[in-house]
Amino acid sequence: MIENEFLFLGLLAEGPKHGYDIKLQLEEDLCPNIGLHIQSIYYPLKKMESSGLVEKEMGRREGRFPEKYVYRITPKGRKKFDELIGQSFLSIERPFFQIDLAFYFLPLVDKNMAKRRLKIRFTLLKKVKKELTLLQSAAKTKILSLILQHDLDLVEAEINSTQKIVSQL
Repeated sequence: MIENEFLFLGLLAEGPKHGYDIKLQLEEDLCPNIGLHIQSIYYPLKKMESSGLVEKEMGRREGRFPEKYVYRITPKGRKKFDELIGQSFLSIERPFFQIDLAFYFLPLVDKNMAKRRLKIRFTLLKKVKKELTLLQSAAKTKILSLILQHDLDLVEAEINSTQKIVSQL
């Protein structure tokens, strides 16, 4: 829930938004460019509302459409956002990759099969790099471009690591 709090509080720190506007921003900017997968926006917003981090008010009704709520961050929510972003900048956690488990058990598998699979992984990583490069060139903002560059750097490191491991098999 902390990631959702950080995400939604950050979006609302930009200014009040309708739920639909939050959903669009997630689908158009954050999810494709940052790799987020959000199942629901209203459940986390409701939880944060009950915690006093956000508040909602009835927006204008348009025609026969149901009422829309406008969400805004509260002072308590802004304080929580500032705390979460401060922690995020200083968070240094060792990343976990599923492949690390496969490497641990490498002595138990056929080396030729492992080599073939790692070569396929290498090819897939190259495709990911190409997709990230395209996303970066189409990034709408400098911030999204910086985030995608960070991801490109990580993928490049993974490509190099995969090549080293294949050469050592």
